[in-house]
Amino acid sequence: MNITEENSFVMELAILEICINIIRYAYPKEKGYIRLKSWDREGKVFFEIRDDGVPFDPRSVKKPDISEIIKDEKTGGLGIFLTRELMDGFEYRREKDQNILIMYKNLQT
Repeated sequence: MNITEENSFVMELAILEICINIIRYAYPKEKGYIRLKSWDREGKVFFEIRDDGVPFDPRSVKKPDISEIIKDEKTGGLGIFLTRELMDGFEYRREKDQNILIMYKNLQT
């Protein structure tokens, strides 16, 4: 599968943003795990990210007011929004006490 430099950067950034959120919020009292699995199928690259942390559905996060974030000079608040904008598919489910996020990037042009 041929992955362009741009798509490689986009997928890496999306994974990084999700993992940073898990590190910051999923395990408030103890250390935990992040499991990453990837595969390709029909011109798409899929990523499954699992954690055993606090239940959290990233689809519940509303689109942020970017002008407010810039005005207030806040850090954070854009990771999930950015990931959803960069990737072509974004699904979540809670199963057996795990947060499971599956996202994909379509590589066919």
